Amino acid sequence: MYEDPSRWAITLQTYVQLTMLQQHSRPQTIPVRMMERSIHSAKYVFVENHYKSSIMPPVDYAVLSEWFEWIVANHNIPVDLIVYLQTSPETCYRRLKYRCRSEETIIPVEYLQSLHQLYEDWLVKQTSFKVPAPVLVIPADLDLVEMQAVYEAHRERILHPNPTGLQNRH
Repeated sequence: MYEDPSRWAITLQTYVQLTMLQQHSRPQTIPVRMMERSIHSAKYVFVENHYKSSIMPPVDYAVLSEWFEWIVANHNIPVDLIVYLQTSPETCYRRLKYRCRSEETIIPVEYLQSLHQLYEDWLVKQTSFKVPAPVLVIPADLDLVEMQAVYEAHRERILHPNPTGLQNRH
């Protein structure tokens, strides 16, 4: 996808939308379900980024958007908390380089900046799309030891069920 985004964006995002729907829909077997990303972030951040950067043609964007709208209108996708690990694009880029995943070596920092702005507009400013749940913003430019302390400070809110009893978290 990173090597030829115009060719693979629709394929990848269609597959992501399917797998996110499957994850959201699977039976709840434990008290809390956490997801790294959700069907909402796939649409509101990644699909939007492909479209706004002219990687995804308008017709592909329209098809994915129609599918997304149909899914949220016809499937129960409860979310009771969004934990946004707010990280600067520069920190993401450093971490990406440190991981050394071969498929990520060609990702430019500008791509991460675009994603960051979409997350900020959606989850912090709440100016772009409807946010499906309360948002807990956690600054995450810290190192692992500091992040563990920050997590512990928010642990109860992250893991404690809300009054409606919904247990899906992403």
